Amino acid sequence: MPDRALTRVWAWQTDAPSLDRGLAELAEQAASCTPDSCGATATALLDPDPGGSALEEQQTAATHPDLSPLVSVQLASGEGPIPAARATGRPTGADDLLHDRRWPGYRARALDAGVRSSATLPFVSEGLTVTISVYGLRPGPLEEAAQGATRLLGDLATESLARDRRYRAALTEIDQLDTALRSRPVVDQACGIVMYVLGCDADAAFDLLRRTSQRTNRKLAELAETVVRTRGRGIERELIRMGRQASPAPARPADEPC
Repeated sequence: MPDRALTRVWAWQTDAPSLDRGLAELAEQAASCTPDSCGATATALLDPDPGGSALEEQQTAATHPDLSPLVSVQLASGEGPIPAARATGRPTGADDLLHDRRWPGYRARALDAGVRSSATLPFVSEGLTVTISVYGLRPGPLEEAAQGATRLLGDLATESLARDRRYRAALTEIDQLDTALRSRPVVDQACGIVMYVLGCDADAAFDLLRRTSQRTNRKLAELAETVVRTRGRGIERELIRMGRQASPAPARPADEPC
């Protein structure tokens, strides 16, 4: 393994960069560590957030602008060495795209860019899937050449990026909790005002504020601050109307026709 690769391995162990920078560095190192390659790309696929969007998030870095379309065509069509490597969990290579008839869209785009061979290695850690692809201008088996330092870098980089992602998510959660704690007294005061105006209990008052926040696309804390600042003046009718809408309809007698 080259000295530069050893240095990069140590850096990945001690300092996890952000996802964008990490992918860019990973692509650069993969290209430099793989003999006969003309460049490399690194892609990251993040699992959907259970509490957020159901869409997958994808990010890509390339050592050369001409290589980015090779990734885009694969992600758009779902066909190519990157999707194949993700699906099987194993390295996927093409020794000579001039004669390899798999993945016609990717093959056409690669040959148009002068790429004759490629190899893709997949890595998975804690909901983060990273693929490293190396490309050659001449036909030949790049897959075996990419298995050394590139594989080690990929393993360490994916673990580090996943750890950094988890750390950033924890910081975000802490910040959200801190904001919630700071806003809690104001929300409690607003609930007290709503309880006074509507003559309802605390649970009903909080539910009313929550639904009003969602309906008006305003943060709950901001709405509560408005209610407290105005002492409920000017929104009594709105609170009463919302309260009536939240009230359950009176039960219909069993013998009353529908």
